[in-house]
Amino acid sequence: MGSLIKGKVFKVGDDINTDYIIPGKYVDIYEPEELASHAFEGLGEEYPKMLVGHSVIVAGENFGLGSAREQAPNALKGAGVKAIIAKTFARIFYRNTLNVGIAAIECPEAVQAIGQEDEVEIDLERGTVVVRDEKFYFASLPAEVRDLLEAGGMVPFLKKALDVPA
Repeated sequence: MGSLIKGKVFKVGDDINTDYIIPGKYVDIYEPEELASHAFEGLGEEYPKMLVGHSVIVAGENFGLGSAREQAPNALKGAGVKAIIAKTFARIFYRNTLNVGIAAIECPEAVQAIGQEDEVEIDLERGTVVVRDEKFYFASLPAEVRDLLEAGGMVPFLKKALDVPA
């Protein structure tokens, strides 16, 4: 992934809970690619297809509230999401998102400026989001977090750090 992420935006609103991201009837599925076919299904049956081709989610306040299940960020990872920019995140979802290898960025000003289908460039090291020649700033992610994201999440990061065969 590196420190730079570029992609097309899929924008959602405030209070998108984990049941909207992946409905509870799919909690027995753990493979990100399989979960992806149901991502955002809780918002409507057409949403999983609408997400295809988007690698950045932009959300309002309290993104990921609800249950702590890891299937929600895994569904987004399986759909090819590399980063989520939100006004605010539910705390456990924020951590689970990083653990599965998706950058989680709080930048309310960027959320206000970014529109559906916009192309954005995110620099995790410098703490910037660029959209339509406008630059917005967020607290840059520490090197350790960037390393975790670069590895693809917590499990691959630990396997590498502990020299465990893949």
